[in-house]
Amino acid sequence: MTIQCERRLARFQIALATSIACYVALEVNRANAAPSEVVEATDATGEWPQFLGPNRNGRSAETGLLDKWPAGGLKVDWRAAGGVGMSGIVVSRGRVLTMVQRDGKQWLLALDKKTGESIWQTAIAPEYRNPQADGPRAAPTITGDHVFVFTGEGVLAAVDFQKGNVLWSHDVVSELGGKVAEYGMACSPLIAGEHVIVTVGAPGATVAAYRIEDGKLAWKTGDDPAGYSSPALLKVGDCSQVVAFTGKSAIGLAPDSGELLWRYPYETEFACNIATPLDIDGKVFLSSGENHGSVLLALQPHRKSNENPDSFEPKVVWESLGARSVLRNEWQTSLFLDGYLYGMDNVGGAGPITHLTCIDVANGKRMWQVSRFGKGNLIAADGKLFITTMKGEVVVARATPERYDEIGRETISGSTRQAPALSEGRLFVRDDKNIICIDVRKP
Repeated sequence: MTIQCERRLARFQIALATSIACYVALEVNRANAAPSEVVEATDATGEWPQFLGPNRNGRSAETGLLDKWPAGGLKVDWRAAGGVGMSGIVVSRGRVLTMVQRDGKQWLLALDKKTGESIWQTAIAPEYRNPQADGPRAAPTITGDHVFVFTGEGVLAAVDFQKGNVLWSHDVVSELGGKVAEYGMACSPLIAGEHVIVTVGAPGATVAAYRIEDGKLAWKTGDDPAGYSSPALLKVGDCSQVVAFTGKSAIGLAPDSGELLWRYPYETEFACNIATPLDIDGKVFLSSGENHGSVLLALQPHRKSNENPDSFEPKVVWESLGARSVLRNEWQTSLFLDGYLYGMDNVGGAGPITHLTCIDVANGKRMWQVSRFGKGNLIAADGKLFITTMKGEVVVARATPERYDEIGRETISGSTRQAPALSEGRLFVRDDKNIICIDVRKP
């Protein structure tokens, strides 16, 4: 580990300890508050506070989930009215949140996890329309008593978790001199220390960070177009980094300053880099559709100059590119489980043919493939894959590299693109009309 990275890691450890102390103090204050002011607390296994779950990799530590299809089908606990949009669902402390579009506005909704009843709803921005689909694209992000949202046209807002009032708001694309991405702004906000980070794609501001507490711009960097991926905070190259997949490249940034640590060119047609980068045992995995393919990168520290001594050189461990690639994630992030990647392999340019595939991450070799499985999205928990399809199905299969082993499937919703969220044995899915809670615990 380089000296600079050790210093950055130390600063983050201090900031994390401070944040934990503040959170404990806040919970003590809540415990002494009037009962109506106390938000139901859940343990860590009940938290799905951001896009793709606790660690932004689609994985949950929950166990005790169904391994045999119920005779009467899946049990739906509740359905609640939602609205148009592709925003994912997040869950924290007894509340279910997502973004929808209805009545001419983009709304952040907060529902009771047990009943689906509305707690509050807050208008964030006017409606967003796009030929590819209307409404917000990005999932909310929860940290402490802040909820962060990013609208279809690029308004970043901080909302109070308890009451739903807007704390601060910036039209970041406009303010930073950029333009809205062709298919809309799709980055789910990322929390890194005291900052909330989004991909903007403006000149000098491919990525920008704002202070959580007051919304002031902390740093901005880069000149790539935005793309449609959500950045991740990864421990790669023996260093905590913000890894962003832009419209033209993957970049690693210092979380506290935005300093560019490395860049790997990765251009697809229409800037359609959409999947979130993954940490694969300290390496970075990238995948794109439009027949582009996948690559696994190792980051080697090196000295560029006396002024910038700490940076990294990305080296290809393996790659599988072009029309014969083993894995081409269109808008779905693959899952890394026990040495294998499970993901959606899309054929051609946004075409209708999508295979469900398992590959060996050590060498990029295909283990199995379900041809023409169909477009969908997936998460993993308890040794199983939980898949939602654009047909409105919920599919459960065992996550094993030996073969595809389906437990069952059932049509639950209308067409959906979002990966489900999981909290205390409940699976949360949505379409353009409803938000749905499904019991997936063992009987």
